[in-house]
Amino acid sequence: MTSGSGYLVNRRDGEAAVNIGYAAMLEQFSPSEAVSLAALAEDHGFRGVMASDHFQPWLPRQGESSFVWSVLGALGERTTGDLGPGVTTPTFRWHPAMVAQASATLAAMYPNRHWLGIGSGEAVNEHVVGAYWPEAPERIDRMFEAVDIIKKLFSASLAGRDTRHSGRFFKLETTRLWTMPPTAPEIYIATAGPVTAKRAGRLADGIITNGSDEARLRVLLSKFDEGVRDSGRSASKFTRVLRLHLSWAATDAEAMHNALTEWPIAGLRFGRSDIRSPFEFEQLARGVRPEDFSGQMVVSSDPDVHREHIQRCINLGFDRIYLHNVGRNQSEWMEVFGREVLPRLVR
Repeated sequence: MTSGSGYLVNRRDGEAAVNIGYAAMLEQFSPSEAVSLAALAEDHGFRGVMASDHFQPWLPRQGESSFVWSVLGALGERTTGDLGPGVTTPTFRWHPAMVAQASATLAAMYPNRHWLGIGSGEAVNEHVVGAYWPEAPERIDRMFEAVDIIKKLFSASLAGRDTRHSGRFFKLETTRLWTMPPTAPEIYIATAGPVTAKRAGRLADGIITNGSDEARLRVLLSKFDEGVRDSGRSASKFTRVLRLHLSWAATDAEAMHNALTEWPIAGLRFGRSDIRSPFEFEQLARGVRPEDFSGQMVVSSDPDVHREHIQRCINLGFDRIYLHNVGRNQSEWMEVFGREVLPRLVR
């Protein structure tokens, strides 16, 4: 079925449809080009935009890293679907109150379209303010405290009252958000780990993760649903979001070339949260080989290979899937997927 200019994947009675959206990678494209590409994606049937929040690109050759909140405002004007940062980190570069204000403003400008994606951060972006870079457990605790502050601000401001916070990591003096939408934006927590996924289910409105092997994704969703049930809520009412990196081109050789030159980080077999410089990533990525993408990212010129992989992700239970083709061949990819992939996906 369709809605507006975008595809909503076919559904069985009683099931929610699946949005297939576009992942706007601000590390690779200038802000104006990223906005134009998102509008073009909508013309080809993609519905919704996830925009990356980076202070630096992953690799020097990617060449860009614009301010996500400015770009999201422009995306709101040029597109008609949902939009959100995937993801922002309200714990180092930003105090949670500032992220809450930015999110509330965007939601007030584009009602019922904006969602807020929150993560625990990576050093390549967050270390730039010179703060101590803690181990993962502390980063995750900081993230959940930040979510608590944002939820307090949203709730109190909608009720027309002030709130305050004094916690382990953050303080908020008595205040409120003076610009609010009629309904607070939904908050989705990004994670790749089952413990954090369960914790997210107890607190957030949804989960965000990146695509990889199906067994890991199945465990993440199961743990998120378990956390939702622990909170006394119904898991069927919450949103499961997947950002899926892929490499498509007219030939297999070109698709692999794009993967190796534009997105070799998908082939890194170790955590990257503590790496601080695009130039460090560049050195590490030199060791990535074609076989390293196996199980990490689909690299193929065959649209059916990609369609089958996306379909398996839909079958796992994701509600929104934002696709990122890693090459610079964006318009060609959108045309092919809009014609041969999106209309053939089912739920």
